[in-house]
Amino acid sequence: MPRFALKVEYQGAPFAGWQRQKDQPSVQGAIETALARLEPGPHTIAAAGRTDAGVHAVGQVAHCDLTRNWDPFRLSEALNYHLKPAPVAIVACVQVADYWHARFSALERQYLFRILTRRAQPTHDEGQVWHLKHDLDVEAMQAGADMLLGRHDFTTFRSTICQAESPVKTLDELRVERVNGFSGPEIHFHVRARSFLHNQVRSFVGTLERVGAGSWSPQDVGDALAARERVACGPVCPGHGLYLARVGYPEEVFG
Repeated sequence: MPRFALKVEYQGAPFAGWQRQKDQPSVQGAIETALARLEPGPHTIAAAGRTDAGVHAVGQVAHCDLTRNWDPFRLSEALNYHLKPAPVAIVACVQVADYWHARFSALERQYLFRILTRRAQPTHDEGQVWHLKHDLDVEAMQAGADMLLGRHDFTTFRSTICQAESPVKTLDELRVERVNGFSGPEIHFHVRARSFLHNQVRSFVGTLERVGAGSWSPQDVGDALAARERVACGPVCPGHGLYLARVGYPEEVFG
């Protein structure tokens, strides 16, 4: 059975997350339903990461096994036709080796979180950014973020329903920058690691927002990390500002 890698973009608002669910819409379910229009199912696809409800993606990667030796371009075109009108798109498709796996072959995941800082509510970016009416101190947030880099027990920044076997992870990058966005000033958080705990990125951003607003000091972030208790975490920010931006593999998959 030929295996195909799919680069997937989606807007997370209509979905209960990536993972297929019995009574709620999911991104996985939408793609598997589209695949069933092309070949008899059932189909089960695997993804590099399971994004939560409302979380977006511009670089999610999944793979599927089919019986027909599809031309990758025709497969992506057919899937996109059957995915409409759901806000999901296959932006690239290639055939890969039978042993290649979207999740287990991945070396790293990169996330982007967007905060829009302006008084007026967003219109074009509604549901795409976390809107705050106050400005944030980027330098202070970066100082707090630096406390989190490296290999740590991230129990403080882990959801209580997280199913990972260990809270110990290595955080390779947590970079904070101010940018001029389409709708106004934005704060972007660039986060990179091999893997993440449930709600880890949103816990980071929510905590660092408290630093940027002046309610916490950068050292408070280090103290929260050292506490290794969920109650020491700051607020968990909403999912609609979060994007799965890129998945890295030993060799570039999509060229």
